[in-house]
Amino acid sequence: MGFSVSGSAAIIFASLFIAFGMFYTASANSFESVSDAQQERADLNLDEQNTAIEITNATTSGGTLTVWVNNTGGSYVTLSGTSILVDNDLQTGWRSSAAVDGDGSTDLWSPGERLELSLSVETVPDRVKVITKTGIADTEVIN
Repeated sequence: MGFSVSGSAAIIFASLFIAFGMFYTASANSFESVSDAQQERADLNLDEQNTAIEITNATTSGGTLTVWVNNTGGSYVTLSGTSILVDNDLQTGWRSSAAVDGDGSTDLWSPGERLELSLSVETVPDRVKVITKTGIADTEVIN
């Protein structure tokens, strides 16, 4: 009788030890995932707060729309993460004619630099909108 009580107590304690180990591992992994997601969200919010752009001019001439945009924020913007809407139509292929401060080979748009891009248009559009990866945008009515 003494052995069965001791044996069953040992089995129960071993089971509790294993269960606690599994619970701790699952809890620690979940907490780490939540912490990583919160940190990533904080980083994205900081990027959004530090991003600002301003369209300084948008003109059409001979079927070409030319847009000048300044990066007035404190964060770097990538051209690959930037979108252009002309009269609410998403434009593609504009990056090949884009230049940041005269450099057409870069994808990085630093604070204080100017982006110049040209698009072929069939009709004179009413407005153009430039949108960054973080969702910060500026719209200009075309002269």
